Amino acid sequence: HLVWAALLELHCSLFTFVLVTGQPLPKNKRPKEPGENRIKPTNKKVKPKIPKIKDRDAADAPPKTQSIMIHMMDKGRFQKPAATLSLTAGQTLELRCKGNKIEWSYPAYLDTFKDSRLSVKQQERYGQLTLANSTAADTGEFSCWGQLCQGYVCRRDETKTGSTYILFTEKGELFVPSPSYFDVVYLNPDRQAVVPCRVTVLSAKVTLHREFPAKEIPANGTDIVYDVKRGFVYLQPHADHQGVVYCKAEAGGKSQISVKYQLLYVEVPRGPPSTTILASSNKVRSGDDISVLCTVLGEPDVEVEFRWIYPGQKDERPVTIQDSWRLIHRGLGHTTRISQSTLTIEDFETIDVGYYICTAHNLQGETTVATTVESS
Repeated sequence: HLVWAALLELHCSLFTFVLVTGQPLPKNKRPKEPGENRIKPTNKKVKPKIPKIKDRDAADAPPKTQSIMIHMMDKGRFQKPAATLSLTAGQTLELRCKGNKIEWSYPAYLDTFKDSRLSVKQQERYGQLTLANSTAADTGEFSCWGQLCQGYVCRRDETKTGSTYILFTEKGELFVPSPSYFDVVYLNPDRQAVVPCRVTVLSAKVTLHREFPAKEIPANGTDIVYDVKRGFVYLQPHADHQGVVYCKAEAGGKSQISVKYQLLYVEVPRGPPSTTILASSNKVRSGDDISVLCTVLGEPDVEVEFRWIYPGQKDERPVTIQDSWRLIHRGLGHTTRISQSTLTIEDFETIDVGYYICTAHNLQGETTVATTVESS
């Protein structure tokens, strides 16, 4: 009976296959025995499929950056500016950066003299920088970036930036004009020093010379290199580099000499800011105005940031804080940077009595000073 049952089951299976496929089993096929290997060995070579592997997870991938800067030209034409751009002095420069909150950076020369030729505006969909009657002195880096804001707190959007270095070519000016005929460059053993001989003609050949003894100083790429955007860069300054130097530029059959630079070696290591604090008065009558001045004396190119703590801060007492800096000459060949922060309070009240604390910060550290103001 078991044999007949097995044959009947096999017959039904074959009959079902024909009904489903409409085709009988091939003659060379046979039913597999229980436990028989179902993979038929073959000599056919099959190319294995290699799964595609992403370079990195989406979360780890760096954000894609896009240039948002556009250079507006004549007759309504525009294009994305190259990394380095040469323009004729006298033209009006117009740059636009897409975004509803754009910040700009441009040559410090334009800020130092509060140049009225420069205009920066925020339109509905783009930021706009316009520089009228451009001159060779305007040569430098122009850049923009978008802002990401949450309430009143904003940060730079690194995915939306744009920049171009613009050389404004002016007849008779191979070098970017300097505000003085003689400048000082400090040589520190722990950082690079720059002799800022920048040119307005990209193809100009620029060389560095020592005044005494008179000789050319080679930019060998090891100790000294030339960067068109910065000038001659001393990679590892040392005492032997001291002296008076100047640069010479040649282009189009013409040559020009730059201003002179006094190179001074500074052996004193840098440190936290040397800070003082002074109130306009330490005893103030109700209703009077008061100002507290925080001052730092330091090297010319060392930037300082200030932070304040004052009595009415928790109660959001309205104050005015203004930061500024300037260079002063202290003796022959020595220049000092004065950085200052002034906190001003109008209509002095009881809430303003107490400690006024100023913290000055640079790359080497910070210094905190304080003074008290009382009610008279």
